[in-house]
Amino acid sequence: MSRWDDFKFEEKIVEILQGTKYIKDNHHLRRPFLSAYQLAIDFALRFPDDFNQLNLQIGGKGIGEHNSLAQYIANRLSQKIKEKKLPNVEGGFFSNKHLRELNFSYLGKDIESSLTHTPYDLSIFRWVGP
Repeated sequence: MSRWDDFKFEEKIVEILQGTKYIKDNHHLRRPFLSAYQLAIDFALRFPDDFNQLNLQIGGKGIGEHNSLAQYIANRLSQKIKEKKLPNVEGGFFSNKHLRELNFSYLGKDIESSLTHTPYDLSIFRWVGP
C-alpha cells in the first residue's frame, strides 16, 4: 500500500473538489479550480488526524523542506489525471506571469507560494463530473 491509499487521499480530495462550487449553480464556466495549496489546507482542516500522521507541512516559501503536502497532492493528482484514472478531475496551471506574490491563509498564518518568481506555474484542479 502507498501513503495515497493508506490515507484514502483520492476519496478525500474528490470530496473537497466536489464540495467546491461557484456561488451560482450551473454557471457556464463550471466549478472553480483549487490550487494544490488550497487542497492541502482543506485536507489539513478536514482531516487533522491524517494530516498530523503524514508529518508534512502544507508547503510554501521558506519552510526549509523540499517535500510538502501541497507538492505531494499536486504530483499525485497530475499522475492520476495523466493515467486517466481520475476522469472527473481536471488539472491546469495558474500562470506566474505578472504575479508578484500569492498567499494562502491557514489557521491565521499566511503561506506564500514557493512557485512565485520561478519558471514553474501553480497547479490547479477542479471537479468536472456530475
